[in-house]
Amino acid sequence: MSLPEEDAIPPHLRGQLSPAPAVDSTPLTPQSLAAKYRGAVVSDLDLAPALSVPPDRPISEALAMSYDRSYDQLTVIDPQNRSLLGYLSIPRLKQLLQSRALSEDDTVEKAMTRFRKGKGVRYTVITPETELAELEEFLTTGGGRESGFAVVTDAARKFVLAVATREDLENFAKRRG
Repeated sequence: MSLPEEDAIPPHLRGQLSPAPAVDSTPLTPQSLAAKYRGAVVSDLDLAPALSVPPDRPISEALAMSYDRSYDQLTVIDPQNRSLLGYLSIPRLKQLLQSRALSEDDTVEKAMTRFRKGKGVRYTVITPETELAELEEFLTTGGGRESGFAVVTDAARKFVLAVATREDLENFAKRRG
């Protein structure tokens, strides 16, 4: 499961964050992307397993988890059924802590960005078998455009497996030459 077209930033945090970085507007064509990745899929990125946190945990705990593994995003999951609720952006969280909009004693739920649910909300499913050309399209023109990442799940969207970023794609392209 990946981000919908628009993130669901909690209302009490809107307007307190710096804007997303500019995205390269060079048009992508399916042919140029296919040639760039030569049929590679998400599993070829050798991504580290996703790190998930329940919404009721303190922000200080989520920060410690992210620092231990140098992660910029943590997925937020329901502790009972492990369903994906949203994500926690560590760079955004640092801004909120510095501005004192939140404290480390607050819960993850206060800082997380929730995924929209309901009728009419469509998600792009990114799995280990998704072609990298499709992942790049998602990250540059789709739902991952603003956040810069995609949540990688199993095909049934039951398990969060990893988080793929633009940087992962860039590193893969450099390695492949």
